[in-house]
Amino acid sequence: MTTLKRLCAALLVSVAATTASAQDAAIGTWQTEVDDGAFGYVAMTQCGAAVCGTIQQTYNADGTPLASENIGRQIVINMAPAGDGTYAGQVYRPSNGKTYNGKMQVEGNALRLQGCVAGGLLCASQNWARVQ
Repeated sequence: MTTLKRLCAALLVSVAATTASAQDAAIGTWQTEVDDGAFGYVAMTQCGAAVCGTIQQTYNADGTPLASENIGRQIVINMAPAGDGTYAGQVYRPSNGKTYNGKMQVEGNALRLQGCVAGGLLCASQNWARVQ
């Protein structure tokens, strides 16, 4: 293999790794904020070109396990990455059964999730912490 071919191959591997890590910033397990007396662990996974999040475990605010009908429910829906740590899609709020236009931003082990109405004029947000 010539030096030029090796350099090109190394460059392609480097670009692919950088692109994958930028797109996968949200992948992992995240702890939600307490909402209506409970919090959960949400597994964020690839769903096509987007990211989706499903409730894996739920807990009372004091940390004791909570059996919930929402375990297994997808609450982060088709969050499409913009490539800069921000995402746009939908979020479902189990406590009121409503789906909202959603925004998400990931910075390291912190994730800020927003659900918005009125064209994004009114938003509620939560800050989540990475568990895994």
